[in-house]
Amino acid sequence: MRAILACLLFVSLALARPDGYTTKWDNIDVDEILHNDRMMENYEKCLLEEGNEKCTPDGKELKAIIPDALKTGCSKCNEKQKAGVEKVLKYLVKERRPLFDKLAAKFDPKGFYLKKFKDEADKHGIKY
Repeated sequence: MRAILACLLFVSLALARPDGYTTKWDNIDVDEILHNDRMMENYEKCLLEEGNEKCTPDGKELKAIIPDALKTGCSKCNEKQKAGVEKVLKYLVKERRPLFDKLAAKFDPKGFYLKKFKDEADKHGIKY
């Protein structure tokens, strides 16, 4: 489960490298994004392909990396990125559950990754 939104703001904002994701966005303020309705709405529309608004370059990268992050279980993430993923997931599950559910439906329609990462999510207090 860590991976579903590993993607959302942090890890997936990165360009993929063979051995990991770029650290270019490791110092972004994740809380600022999570608590900014306008930014969250833009990411939501981009990731879910809703509306006519175009994705920002960051949003496009995020959308492109999500499948890889899910497939690899965030194995290309560094520790800072994993901490960001955990923060994003906790926030989405607790504060923006409808968005979490939409993202899960889009990127994990059969629930494979939700099941695969459930124990790991539970260890980190992420109860979905």
